[in-house]
Amino acid sequence: MPEILTIDEVASLLRVSKKTVYEWTSQRGIERLQHNPFPVLRIGSTIRFVREDVLAWINRQKEVAA
Repeated sequence: MPEILTIDEVASLLRVSKKTVYEWTSQRGIERLQHNPFPVLRIGSTIRFVREDVLAWINRQKEVAA
C-alpha cells in the first residue's frame, strides 16, 4: 500500500510552505509546471499525495535543472 501524505507532510518533506504546494497543485501551477506537473491525488475536495510520486517528481526536477 502506498504511503499517502497530507499537504502539511509534503510541505515539510520539500521544506517549502503549504502555500507553495497549493500553488503547484492549482490550475496556474499546473500550467507553469506542464513539462513536469506536480503529482496530486484529489479525493473529493481533499488533496493528498503519494510519497513515491513526490519523490519521483523531485528526481525529474533534478533532470530538468541539469
